[in-house]
Amino acid sequence: MNIVDRIKNYPTHMDFEGQKLAEKLFHIIILAFGIVGFIWGYWIQQFGATVLFLFAGFLVSCLVVLPPWPCFQRHSLDWQKPRPQKQLTDKKDEKAGKRKQKSS
Repeated sequence: MNIVDRIKNYPTHMDFEGQKLAEKLFHIIILAFGIVGFIWGYWIQQFGATVLFLFAGFLVSCLVVLPPWPCFQRHSLDWQKPRPQKQLTDKKDEKAGKRKQKSS
């Protein structure tokens, strides 16, 4: 199997519960890094340290949340099969055609 086939077969979706978990993890990681960064920046009197901590938190959260890890795909949906479409009868087609002619 070559690399192109591996990339095409890689799952790229998350279910709704996985999206909820990813959002929650994103917020927790950013908040934790923000609080620690603020405390560290206050301690050393450097606002740049706070910004660096926030940037590091953003990178960590991207690594944790963006790839479709298996923990985000646990609750897959069972989709319903589509209903067959009903065929229109000739009379209904004629009525629809008359309506279109009148509105034109």
